[in-house]
Amino acid sequence: MADLTFIDALLGPEQPASGSSEISDAEALDAYSRAVIAVAERLSPSVANLRVSRRVRGGRVATGGGSGVVITPDGFMLTSAHVVTATDGKVEASFVDGREVTAEVVGADPLSDLAVLRSETGGLIPAVLGDAERLRVGQLVVAIGNPNGFAGSVTAGVISALGRSLPVRSRAAGRIVENVIQTDAALNPGNSGGALADGRGSVVGINTAVAGVGLGLAVPINDVTRRIVGALMREGRFTRAYLGIAGGSRPLPPRLARELGRESCVEVVEVVEESPAAEAGLRPEDLIVAVGSTPVEGVDDLQRLMAGELIGERVSATVVREGQSITLELVPVELDV
Repeated sequence: MADLTFIDALLGPEQPASGSSEISDAEALDAYSRAVIAVAERLSPSVANLRVSRRVRGGRVATGGGSGVVITPDGFMLTSAHVVTATDGKVEASFVDGREVTAEVVGADPLSDLAVLRSETGGLIPAVLGDAERLRVGQLVVAIGNPNGFAGSVTAGVISALGRSLPVRSRAAGRIVENVIQTDAALNPGNSGGALADGRGSVVGINTAVAGVGLGLAVPINDVTRRIVGALMREGRFTRAYLGIAGGSRPLPPRLARELGRESCVEVVEVVEESPAAEAGLRPEDLIVAVGSTPVEGVDDLQRLMAGELIGERVSATVVREGQSITLELVPVELDV
């Protein structure tokens, strides 16, 4: 008779023998599962389900919903600006432990799609903000929010791309949010404003949009967005300087590229009438290669330079026009959003 090999011999000595106690939960979970569970347990108490409404004759009417993330012990919460656009300032927030609180919109910045809320209720559990600049493609991330009203939902995936751009608009202007995080962690309506966390449970992004099947986008937590959030908390608004141009990144002509030691610049496509750019003499087809002493290689460089500190200040712009380098004096004004 042929030799028989029993199944438990194939499974190896790690399997429990007949009649022995079952393996522990920790042994049954792989490292990936343990990481996701740890993040969910740490972060879920800090993520709120937001119910947005506005006052009408006879009461209030629901206008939408989303998610929010508690960021300070005294009740500041971070969410997406588009979540709170249809409210008169009051938002109801509920947490996984059953608590329900009222929060007030402190400030919103449509051009970064970030908003700050404040609740006077004490004892809220703040999340830890991380640094999206340290993320790598393929890294584990966990999204926590309230998709389709299902509070405290957790999905997991990886960073599928970095450095994406997200077009946003306010009433008066359009802009590109830079370095947006792309993830394959499942996002659905209601996830907006919720947390995207790394494997340590630190919030590295605020979920903002679904880019397609299996693709979600999050506004990164980095130095730029920390400045925006800080300004919203202190002043209720974030100010930007405005030039009044539409432009795009383009390669430099070979001779200029050799002279300047870089490959690209910003080409002016349109100049708004009576804007600071028009008053300074900027024209369509001008190539902006520097503002002050800072090189300009793309639209994102120019956007970063348009900080509130430049409002009303005279600043020089180095421009190439018909092959010749010229210097123009610009005085940016405040962007009306």
